[in-house]
Amino acid sequence: MDLGIKGKRAIVCAASKGLGYGCAEALAQAGVDLVINARSDGPLQEAAERLRGFGVKVTAVAADISTAEGQAAVLAAADGSVDILVNNAGGPPPGMWSDWDRDDFIKALDSNMLAPIAMMKACLPAMMEKGWGRVVNITSQSVKSPIPVLGLSNSARAGLTGYVAGTSRQVAPSGVTINNMQPGIHATDRAVSLDGGAAAAQGISVEEAKVQRCETIPARRYGTSAEFGAMCAFLCSQHAGFIVGQNILLDGGAVNSTM
Repeated sequence: MDLGIKGKRAIVCAASKGLGYGCAEALAQAGVDLVINARSDGPLQEAAERLRGFGVKVTAVAADISTAEGQAAVLAAADGSVDILVNNAGGPPPGMWSDWDRDDFIKALDSNMLAPIAMMKACLPAMMEKGWGRVVNITSQSVKSPIPVLGLSNSARAGLTGYVAGTSRQVAPSGVTINNMQPGIHATDRAVSLDGGAAAAQGISVEEAKVQRCETIPARRYGTSAEFGAMCAFLCSQHAGFIVGQNILLDGGAVNSTM
């Protein structure tokens, strides 16, 4: 399917690996020029070289997107021309309710709620003026089905979801869509970290922890960054203009819900 977005420009945050890279790769395959971001310059430059192999322009900006300085650097690299924005940031660490204090919550909010909001506020006016734009926020299945050990993520990402619910309806008349993707467990470094935590808590191997987790997923496997990226690219395409303010689960059926 021709997604109809060849020649457009996208910002993809936290795109050096994992789900962010999967989104960047799918957009590059569709002919979209990219500004990609991550905190570590080495892996980011390697990702940029791979993406250039699809024949698109790629600008790599090593910066912490949770900070105002990082956001400014990424936006400056896009030079005011952004058709597509993919917000993404690493999730907060797991723990128990008794582990977290105010500083932990502020850090989670900065990364997983306030930074995406700041990027949207910066990009939406120009999109609205052009009459076309796409925003995709990578959140989590925990927004729909909270995960006890991910209380920081549950809280911050739920806040972002509430913001998008209202904002998406306000910008839709201008041809701009905002939607959220809610990943379950995918085969990324995040999954390795969670499996490691579960293994340590139970005194089992990481592989055994992974097998246990797969048993809780009807698809009986972890998702891949490529299939996640394909959904992101579709939401950014010319064919998705009637999808507004939605929260799309990509979890292999792990969340058991009719809605």
